[in-house]
Amino acid sequence: METARSWALEWLKLRKQQYIDGRWCDGQGREWSAINPANGEILCNFTLASAEQVEQCAEEANRAFQEQTHKISRAQRASILHKIATLIRENRDRLAALESLANGKLFAESLTDDIPTCADIFDYYAGWVDKYYGVTSPVDNGYLNYSLIEPIGVCALIAPWNFPLYQAALKIAPALAMGNSVIVKPSEFTPFTALYLIELINKNLDLPKGSVNLLVTDGEAASALTTSCNVNKVSFTGSTMVGKKLVQNSGASNLKAVTLELGGKSPCIFFDDTLNLSDAIDRAFHVMFSHKGEKCSEPTRFLIQENIYDQVIAALVEKAEAVICGDPFNPDNSQGAQCNKAQFEKILRYIDLGKSEAELVAGGYRDINGENERGYYIRPTIFSKVGSNCRIAKEEIFGPVLSCTSFASEEEAISLANDTSYGLAAGIYTGNISRAHRMAEKIDAGMIYINRYGCYGLSSPFDGFKESGWGKEMAIHSLSAYTKEKSVWVAYGE
Repeated sequence: METARSWALEWLKLRKQQYIDGRWCDGQGREWSAINPANGEILCNFTLASAEQVEQCAEEANRAFQEQTHKISRAQRASILHKIATLIRENRDRLAALESLANGKLFAESLTDDIPTCADIFDYYAGWVDKYYGVTSPVDNGYLNYSLIEPIGVCALIAPWNFPLYQAALKIAPALAMGNSVIVKPSEFTPFTALYLIELINKNLDLPKGSVNLLVTDGEAASALTTSCNVNKVSFTGSTMVGKKLVQNSGASNLKAVTLELGGKSPCIFFDDTLNLSDAIDRAFHVMFSHKGEKCSEPTRFLIQENIYDQVIAALVEKAEAVICGDPFNPDNSQGAQCNKAQFEKILRYIDLGKSEAELVAGGYRDINGENERGYYIRPTIFSKVGSNCRIAKEEIFGPVLSCTSFASEEEAISLANDTSYGLAAGIYTGNISRAHRMAEKIDAGMIYINRYGCYGLSSPFDGFKESGWGKEMAIHSLSAYTKEKSVWVAYGE
């Protein structure tokens, strides 16, 4: 751990540049300082890409796609993806250290959760390269109709700061697998794992120039990606507000295809017939508060049946009070720092609001124990007796803040679960399997977890309804987002 952290701190002292058309170049935008959220110190100073560089990158990526990228054979594509997976595994400790330094999450979370999965993603999509193809359709005699699956073109891949490399990998791998050129745009708060991965790719793989590009810039300059007519596809993970703006930009430009993975306010429902209630609470608490609560799919609303409500609240409070906030690289700590100052302050504002709307039963303040005063640490916070009209029950906070509400009947639980503008995920804990299936049908969310919140697999789609987004990531389902299907008719006579 310490070796990887020391290496990362030395690497961060090196000059950071943009990667456009197979070469490194200085940014031409404004100066930016990346801050270590654990202690407030500057990790790295660099120059962001300008809007003009963004458009230049899009032009070069489009040229590369037209001339070279789409001609790479399927066998070569699969080999490239497998090699990227190997590079990630060989550099797992370094990537994990960079992730935790910039994001503030525990080193153990980066090392065991995030980075290994990134490698698996590239291997998974390498397997799909030659298995996603067109079909022939049954049509009238004298005609042949078949479809061609073609790469969509230049893909702008905009990743968030909460799972920087993981979210980037979910976009890069299927896009390359289908033969596209890509422009990777990580968050300016957490660009380092993407930068280092591109360094590794540039050093170890012989890719056509312009097929893989990376821009580190802010949202203002990056908006040029969403308006550029040289971009055919945008995949975005982030806030619903920005996602809506992206759709407007697509409509105002070339109607580029859009995939949006946005916000959530997901419920986790506990019925009084829950089997192994203690285990259910442990799991739900872990999914809610791991990674400092900065997860779109986390269960931020616990709906608890009346006659077990007090029991569940007591168990949650006990667990919250046992959490140790602190240095992400100290293995004794169980919660790291919020990613950046703006998010830290936003969470604290919501906590203050919650104190006027509901009953605070755990946390509710900044953790300044020891050296934590230098960083962005917030205690796991739990509000009880939260009404369905409270803002903390309706708005995405994106931090370690949990709202708890009681319910009497199955019907009330469904009503409360659906009383949100989001529809990303929902959890149901019950010993009645018929009830579980009824609930799964009636809850308006893209992912339903029965008796274990947070089940994920690369072969299962990840998506949300309503204001949680458009389209799907993971599994075969994401491949259609990076391709276009062409229908071909042949008249050959009877």
